[in-house]
Amino acid sequence: MTIGLAPISYGPVQFRVSEALTLLPFYLPEAIPGLFAGCVFANFFGGFGLPDMVFGSLATLIAAILSRKSGNIYVASLWPVISNMAIIGVMLHVMIEAPLMATCLYVGLGEAGACWLVGIPLMKILETRKIISRAN
Repeated sequence: MTIGLAPISYGPVQFRVSEALTLLPFYLPEAIPGLFAGCVFANFFGGFGLPDMVFGSLATLIAAILSRKSGNIYVASLWPVISNMAIIGVMLHVMIEAPLMATCLYVGLGEAGACWLVGIPLMKILETRKIISRAN
């Protein structure tokens, strides 16, 4: 999804629809390595090279682990926003000298959109259809 929607997936202002899937670890811990690997792969094509592959994937891994440990889907949805906002915001600030606060805000808003406008409704649909459920 990230690569297919590249024009909106990369850069300081980004909306990665695939980030909706960062909520899967709340339900399925086995999604954690898949999300990490998918992020490494997607960031290979993103134009920021090795730093994005390392730091972008690290942001996803941290968010996935913290989402898994969350008490509800709403708290779980905060971790990808916070993690990406901080880590990717700083990375882009350093790499392209974009203003730090603005870059963090743009990344955070894109992540919030993916998680809250796409991710939570998607997870609720999957729950309702009994495709996923919270495994303890």
